[in-house]
Amino acid sequence: MVEVTVARLGLDSATNAYVVILKEKLGSRLLPIWIGKPEAESILVQINDLKRERPLTHDLCKTLITGLGGTLRRVNITRVEKRTYFAEMQLDGPKGLVAVDARPSDGIAIALRLAAPIFAPDALLTTTELEGDEDADAGGEPTPGALGSVRPLTAEQLQAYLENLRPEDFGKFTP
Repeated sequence: MVEVTVARLGLDSATNAYVVILKEKLGSRLLPIWIGKPEAESILVQINDLKRERPLTHDLCKTLITGLGGTLRRVNITRVEKRTYFAEMQLDGPKGLVAVDARPSDGIAIALRLAAPIFAPDALLTTTELEGDEDADAGGEPTPGALGSVRPLTAEQLQAYLENLRPEDFGKFTP
């Protein structure tokens, strides 16, 4: 397993899906994972240190973990099967270490809130360089240009998006 960090989060305009790009902590290899809109928003809120009036689900998870006397040791992206990624969160609590199955996007969002490391199998990391990755050679973060029209979202874009959400943007509720 190799420690990774969140390098970028963007929108793949080809598929209109969000992509979180994990980068090898001590290298330049990448792991792009396509994720859902709510998880992307939650990750962006945390990365950009935006304050919400009410807690998001991942904030609630953080409060539950710490409130019950636990710590998040790490999040492992464990495998990919049929284009679906799997992860587990390793929680240490009063009864010892527990591995909890999780979607990678949820694990990442919670790991960011609890400052826990994220790991991925060496075999899942790609050596593909990103287009326009001039900053990577200088030690900066890559821009995800080579991953099929991925546009990074800025804090301002996220803030404007969140402020303009309407109830119907969340889908229909059927009891």
